[in-house]
Amino acid sequence: MALAHDREAWAELIDLAALARWMDGQSLGTGAAIEHAQTLGGGTQNILLRFERAGRAYVLRRPPRRPRPESDEVMRREMKVLAALAGSPVPHPGFIAGEGDPAVLGTAFYLMEPIDGFNATVGLPPLHAGSPDIRRQMGEAIVDGAVALSRIDPHEAGLDDLGKLDGWLERQVPRWRAQLDGYAKFEGWSGLEALPQVDAICAWLEANRPATMQPGLIHGDYHLANVMYLPDAPGLAAIVDWELASRGDPLLDLGWLTATWRDPDEGGQRLSVTPWEGFPTLPEIVDRYLAATGRTAADARWYSVLAPFKLGAILEGSHARACAGLTPKPIGDQLHAHTISLFNRALSRIEKPLL
Repeated sequence: MALAHDREAWAELIDLAALARWMDGQSLGTGAAIEHAQTLGGGTQNILLRFERAGRAYVLRRPPRRPRPESDEVMRREMKVLAALAGSPVPHPGFIAGEGDPAVLGTAFYLMEPIDGFNATVGLPPLHAGSPDIRRQMGEAIVDGAVALSRIDPHEAGLDDLGKLDGWLERQVPRWRAQLDGYAKFEGWSGLEALPQVDAICAWLEANRPATMQPGLIHGDYHLANVMYLPDAPGLAAIVDWELASRGDPLLDLGWLTATWRDPDEGGQRLSVTPWEGFPTLPEIVDRYLAATGRTAADARWYSVLAPFKLGAILEGSHARACAGLTPKPIGDQLHAHTISLFNRALSRIEKPLL
């Protein structure tokens, strides 16, 4: 994670004296001063503050400067998931302690272990930048992280209250189609007619919905920007940003990975890593996941269409808000173009499966 040094950005949001008192109650460096506090940047809207106390390093995570109504609940969910993953093969930030009551610091928050790693979309160290073979192993490692997560049994992990499984498959298409339809409330939005074949995508997803699902734990936003790699090897240091974690079919994480993966045959802007040469192709990613999990190409195909449709439905919201003058127009235009690319990606997979 890259360090930023703007004290004013966080000092008014995180009361170090109150944090120290709370940590005293948790027996975490009791009585010692909090030192070397610095914000971390990593593409997340949430605030990350690294600091030291009594010789131990911590990272505090709290909601953004302007929390959403559900932000505290999101923090509490992240705490529960990270605590449940302790000791598992899933690479994740080590959970130390958390507080769900906003009375302490104004929002819910938690402390986790710092991650010794880097975000590949920000830049590659010389080892990784200099070897296509290392980059291929990086691609394989992110698939293996999704495989490891798919093997977590939510019941055994104590996560039975994480999301609703009943009707999970049936809810997917209506939910995200309704999300799109809801943007009509924003004055000036270009509308569904500016997006590629929304009705056709929804109709195919409904007609080809799997009859059953294999419930498990899903990350919900699984892609290259949400993993940290080891600085001296191609493996994962940690999967990060667990705010969308829930129960569902883990194939959604594979679908999300294929929705965001760079592919010259499908075009469009994707999460960028430079240099890209050496990373596995989309079919190779899907094949590795299926070989490890025993899932079928037919099931994976449905999620490879659902994921870009869902991601596009989310991103189009920024364009709708930009049309109404609520967010910067350049950002809205960029994300609208990305939504079009994602919907075209879904259509191409309807016509030609990845495997």
